[in-house]
Amino acid sequence: MSGSNVTSISNWIYGELATISTALLACSIVVFGADINQVLRKAMRGQHFVVRTSVFILINAFGFGFVIVKMAPWLASQLAQLSLYWLIGSLLVAFFAIGSWAQRNRHV
Repeated sequence: MSGSNVTSISNWIYGELATISTALLACSIVVFGADINQVLRKAMRGQHFVVRTSVFILINAFGFGFVIVKMAPWLASQLAQLSLYWLIGSLLVAFFAIGSWAQRNRHV
């Protein structure tokens, strides 16, 4: 790659780290959310309907939303510390790992 191409890619990726971090977290929650809900369902099995529903709403609506909103800026700041090549490699590995997990567990 020529220096100008690397600079262009670098500027674009580093400029979009907030969006990339949000996407990474959202993909993780979509894939692992079913497993989290299954554990939650087992733990809440004997509870009253209102309690189970309230916990489900708190975890899914507020818990997962909170994780995305609060963790995305932190993740973006951590990713911003990586060099371009480590950043690209890390993102590819992370997204492929999530995709592989989703494929294995029939989410795709």
